[in-house]
Amino acid sequence: MKYFIPYWLVCLFVGVFASLESKAQQTQNSRFNKDQSAATFSVSGYIKDAANGEGLIGVSIYVKETSTGAVTNSYGFYAVTLPAGSYNLVISYVGYAKQSRFVELTGGDVRLNLELKQEGEQLQEVVVSTKREDDNVKNIEMSVNQIDVKTLKRIPALLGEVDVIRSIQLLPGVSTVGEGATGFNVRGGSIDQNLVLLDEAPVYNSSHLFGFFSVFNPDAVKDVKLIKGGIPSNYGGRIASILDVRLKEGNAKKPELNGGIGLIFSRLSYERPLFNGKGSFIVAARRSYADILAQPFLKNDLKGSKFYFYDLTAKANYRINDKNTVFISGYLGRDVFGADFGFNWGSTTVSTRWNHVFSNRLFLNTTAYYSNYDYSLNTDLKQKNPNDYFRTDSRIVDYSLKPDFSLFLGKNTVTFGGQAIFHNFQPGTATAASSGSVRTFGLENKYSLENALYLGNEQQLTSKLQVQYGLRYSLFNYIGPGEAYTFATDGPVGKSRAVVSTSTYKRNQIITTYGNWEPRFSAKYELNNTSSFKASYNRLAQYVHLISNTSASTPLDIWTPSTNNIKPQLADQIAGGYFKNFGRSTGTGSEFEASVEVYYKWLQNQIDYIDGARLILNKYLEGDLLPGKGRAYGAEFYVKRNTGVVNGWISYTLAKTERQVAGINNGNWYPTRFDKRHVLTSVLLIDPPRAKRWNFSATFTLASGTPATFPTNRFEYDGIVVPQNYGNTRNNYRIPAYHRLDLAATLQGRKREGKRKDDNWVFSVYNVYARKNAFSVYFQPNTDRPQVTEAIKYSVFATIIPSVTYNFKF
Repeated sequence: MKYFIPYWLVCLFVGVFASLESKAQQTQNSRFNKDQSAATFSVSGYIKDAANGEGLIGVSIYVKETSTGAVTNSYGFYAVTLPAGSYNLVISYVGYAKQSRFVELTGGDVRLNLELKQEGEQLQEVVVSTKREDDNVKNIEMSVNQIDVKTLKRIPALLGEVDVIRSIQLLPGVSTVGEGATGFNVRGGSIDQNLVLLDEAPVYNSSHLFGFFSVFNPDAVKDVKLIKGGIPSNYGGRIASILDVRLKEGNAKKPELNGGIGLIFSRLSYERPLFNGKGSFIVAARRSYADILAQPFLKNDLKGSKFYFYDLTAKANYRINDKNTVFISGYLGRDVFGADFGFNWGSTTVSTRWNHVFSNRLFLNTTAYYSNYDYSLNTDLKQKNPNDYFRTDSRIVDYSLKPDFSLFLGKNTVTFGGQAIFHNFQPGTATAASSGSVRTFGLENKYSLENALYLGNEQQLTSKLQVQYGLRYSLFNYIGPGEAYTFATDGPVGKSRAVVSTSTYKRNQIITTYGNWEPRFSAKYELNNTSSFKASYNRLAQYVHLISNTSASTPLDIWTPSTNNIKPQLADQIAGGYFKNFGRSTGTGSEFEASVEVYYKWLQNQIDYIDGARLILNKYLEGDLLPGKGRAYGAEFYVKRNTGVVNGWISYTLAKTERQVAGINNGNWYPTRFDKRHVLTSVLLIDPPRAKRWNFSATFTLASGTPATFPTNRFEYDGIVVPQNYGNTRNNYRIPAYHRLDLAATLQGRKREGKRKDDNWVFSVYNVYARKNAFSVYFQPNTDRPQVTEAIKYSVFATIIPSVTYNFKF
């Protein structure tokens, strides 16, 4: 049976749109034939930054007379439907001057495009910024953190470089295995269970230099949103979280040059208007140069070593007319690390999007993207011996089409759409050369189609009760060409399974199919103007898997689709939270905000491995995988001060993450390698009133050590003591607790009349008291006394790391 890109999906949306548009037009025409008091009209438009023309995400449009309103979407578009009459609209956004507009809705819909100006004296913002007045209480979203990139630059960072991924680890419910680990973990999920999107294209590895920096250039990032629970139905494909990163569109008002010079890398970005202000673009680049600076000091085999990364981010847009805007954005990045033996990995993404306003109530965004992540291992990175080397290459390539509709119907905002993704997995190709003889071998590619349809609605039931509900159906087909294996089921538990049969499939022939209904529900009840209770439930399905049996994932770990032997991962999560604001009013919200959230997750079809599993170039890898189930639960506490000379936040997470897999730990529950029982983080932002050019910041992190498998006993063989884990226990101990203090100070350049340059110096100190945090602990016989077993603690950063960065803007 053949299965092609689902044209039925496109046809369905065309049909739905035609029906809705026809109905909307009929309704519009009939309004004038009815009593004027029964008519309803809409106010809609785009809200942008007056300084650069960027669309603003999350701006609040509040209608005084009805105590209702709306929020701009990811493209700055909004729509409010109201009965005929006269209304006062209040438009507010943190850091921008409020605006009021009077509108009369008597003769038809009103298009109202606005530009907001930044306040002359900026409010102090923290990393998780409140987009609307008392947004944390009034917004139906829960388990959501939004990051203002402008203020990230105040947070102390490794080597003074602002980093999105490391910054979100200061939020409740987010952690990492340790320094030098790629990715991040959310509410007990592994790193592959986070869907990381860059302008809606997936990024399979979001890290540079093994997790020390992320692929997101802060000069090009506009908005970052992390969703940990209550995930809307338009998102799917992962079971832990969504990290939605949106790029800047480029300054549509005037040319702008930004950059920074640091100790490890420099960055430069340029943006300007296009076509007389109807479009704009931005180009941003970074390149590390630690390898260049270190070359004079490298000796012998290390001379000529390569350890660098670079990336290029670009985006352009063009407004065809009031109803149509097109965007194109892309990312290209690569890491190279090693001496004679080394790693090489990188990502490429391209996204094209079309925004179309069918009517004042119906908005469409259509996205088509390409994503390519490749990774390789090379024994001759410096190309000294072209006749003798060994190299492996792997990659995963995605192509996707995704239409998303928004329909604004008074107290209902209906979203619907779908997505089709074609996955091409290339698990490994090896090339070996010996004395000039070259041999190539490897594994067959794997192909799959992942499709989804969704429908959701956000509804204001009463003045206090708001709900958001939806349903997503995902359909996954693992397709040929290729071979599918059937493994024995009667062998010993926890051991490699033998192949009992092999089936060969032709191109586009379906090997196996999975389908899942994914319901979503969220509710918010406002207890009063300053407090609310929220609850959510969601089910998610994930059809791609990262195969890794290391303590922390590496760029060489294998990605694979769900197959006839690997079932899709499923997660059900319930969450509840209390949100409270208190203290004096700041004009855009309360001085303090606090929240407490609890959650529980059930996970199915989790993957673990037999002892000694071989992952790279293993044709029968699926026979070494062990399916199991998981559970994760915890509580997250968060308090933030929004304004004042000293502001910031403190968060504490109490959590537990476990798995149960037949053949591991004697079938008993055991903690996952990314389980952290306690995580405490705090951030302070200080603005001394008498030192107007200086501001200061500090962060502190305290966390439980991650689980590790330690030997329980030892045996002696031929005079050598060998550690042994008796009883097949897994993750039976924890490495020492982690804690670290970082400090930073920013000195603003002097302001002079007529000066076009805006610059500053950032001085930071990472790991102030030189804590030797353990990344891992392993055991080995003592070199001098083989009969003695010793524990070795490995630390990535065991000393204080000062840095300085110069940033400029023209």
